[in-house]
Amino acid sequence: MTFSKKSLWLLFLTLTLTLVLAACGGDKKEETDNGGTSNNNEGSQSEGSETATEAGGDLIIAELSDAQSLDPHGSNDVSSSNVQSNIYETLVVRDANGDLAPGLAESWTQVDDLTWEFKLRSGITFHDGEAFNADAVKKNFDRVLDPEVGSPRAFLYEMVTEVKVVDETTVQFITEYPFSPLLAHLTHNGGGIISPKSIDADYAAMTGDTAAGSVIGTNPVGTGPFKFVSWAPGNEIKLEKFAEYWDTPAHVDTVTIKVVPEMATRVAELQSGNAHIIGTVEPNQVANVNASGVATVDETPSTSLTYIGFNTQKAPFDNKLVRQAISKAIDRQTLIDGIYEGFGIPAISPISPGVFGYTEDVTPTEFDLEGAKALLAEAGYPDGFKTTIWTNDNPARQNVAIVLQQALKELNIDVNIEVMEWGAYLEKTAAGEHDMFILGWSNATGDADYGLYALFHSSQHGDPGNRSFFTSTEVDQLLDAGRREADQDARQGIYNDAIKMISDEAPMAFVLHPSVLTGVSDKVTGFRVTSDSIYHLKDVKISQ
Repeated sequence: MTFSKKSLWLLFLTLTLTLVLAACGGDKKEETDNGGTSNNNEGSQSEGSETATEAGGDLIIAELSDAQSLDPHGSNDVSSSNVQSNIYETLVVRDANGDLAPGLAESWTQVDDLTWEFKLRSGITFHDGEAFNADAVKKNFDRVLDPEVGSPRAFLYEMVTEVKVVDETTVQFITEYPFSPLLAHLTHNGGGIISPKSIDADYAAMTGDTAAGSVIGTNPVGTGPFKFVSWAPGNEIKLEKFAEYWDTPAHVDTVTIKVVPEMATRVAELQSGNAHIIGTVEPNQVANVNASGVATVDETPSTSLTYIGFNTQKAPFDNKLVRQAISKAIDRQTLIDGIYEGFGIPAISPISPGVFGYTEDVTPTEFDLEGAKALLAEAGYPDGFKTTIWTNDNPARQNVAIVLQQALKELNIDVNIEVMEWGAYLEKTAAGEHDMFILGWSNATGDADYGLYALFHSSQHGDPGNRSFFTSTEVDQLLDAGRREADQDARQGIYNDAIKMISDEAPMAFVLHPSVLTGVSDKVTGFRVTSDSIYHLKDVKISQ
C-alpha cells in the first residue's frame, strides 16, 4: 500500500482524531536525540554591526524537552548535551568547518601507536576558581572510566588504559591498542572537563542509594563561556556569562532555556519576541516561521539517524525475518515527503553521508508489502501478531508511529502506540521494557565507530545506546577490529562488512537522516548549531 501526500495527511487527521495514545505525561526533551532538526543564523544580519547588535541581554531558548542531567559523564541525550556543551569544554573541538581544532589542549602529538601527548592551555580556571591542569584532566577521565560511576559515555574512552600526568600542562593518553578516532572522541562532550572539587564532592555523595552524578548533575562546574545559575526541572535552566572566561567572553549576559513542549507555543513565543531561538521546529511550521518577518528556520544537514528499533530479546522480534518484514513495510520516501516535508534523506544504513565509514555499497531496504508478507509467513506469523510501539513526545515521531501502525495492518500486525515523556522513555527503553520504539542517534564524532559501536556492540546494551539489545559475535568482532585498525582504508572495509551484516540482521529499521531545523529570531547573530544538533552560544549577540 502506498500513500499520496494528500491521502497521507488525511490519514494523519483521521487517525489522530480517533486514536487514543497512551501518554505518560511530562514535558521533557535525545545521541540519543529526541528528533529535532537545526539552524545556523550567523548570516541573518551584518556581522560585526555594533550599531545594530550590542552585547548583553538574556538569550531565551524554547525547547521541546528538558535536560536529563548536567553531568557530561552521566547522560547521553541531546537535550542535556545542548546545555552541557556551553558549560563544559573538551580538550579537542571541531571548528565551524567540522575540522579538529585545539580546545583546552593547545596542541597534541602522537608519540607512538599507543601514546598521545597533549599540551594544555595554562592560566585557565573553572567557574569555582579551581585551576585547570593535567591533574584535573586525569581526574575527569579516571571518573568516566570508573565502573562505580557507570558512565554511559565510557565506551568512548574504554581503550584508554592510563591517563598519565607528565607535568602541570602536559598529559598523555595511553591506549590498549592503536585507536585512530581518539581525537574525534575527545571532541565529544562526554569528555567535558569538570571541576576537580565537584568530582570530589560527587564521590563523597555516592553512599547508600545516592548514585554518581547527584552533585555534578544538578550543579555543574566547568571552564566554558557560561556558568550554571539554576534549574527548575520541567520548567527552565538559567546560565550566566563567565566573565573570567579564558577566551573571548560570551556577548549575552544570561541564557534562559525554557521547556515548551507544544510546537505552536514555541513558534508563538519566537514570533512574539518571547524567545530568540526555538528547537525541534516541526517541518510543517517552517513556512510559517519563515513568513513571519521576524525569524527564519535554519536547516542544517545532520549526522543523526531516525530509526525504528526492535527488542531483539523478545519474541517475535528475536526472529530476524520478522524484523526484516517490518522494515520492508516502511515507505521511507513517503514518510520524508509527507511527515518531514522533504527535510531529510532516506537512511540506507546507520551511518549518514559525510561521516567516516559511510558507504553506498549496501542494498537499501525497499518498500515491499508483498515481500514483507512472505517473510512473516516464513517466520511462522502468517496471521500476524499484536505488539506495541513506543515513541517520545515528538510530533513527527508520533506521526511516523501512526503511519507505521496503519501499514502494519496490511501484515495483520496489530500495533498499539504509547507516547511517553522523554525521561521516562529513555529510562524504560534502556531497561528493555519495550517491543518496538522510535528513536534517533546523533553522530557527534563524525566517525563510524561512534555510529556503530554504541548502537550494535553487545557490550553496549541499554543506556549506552544499544536499546535493541542486539547481540552478534560476528558484528562484535568487526566493530572491535574497526577500533583497532590504524589504516583508514582498511577500517572503511571493516565497516562496510559490518554495515552489511547489521543490515541483514535488521536490529532496527533505518528510516531517515533528518535535517536539523531551528527557529532563530532575526535579532540574533552568531548562533551556530552543528550537524549533531548541538548549540554553540558563545558568539551570539542580540540586537536591541
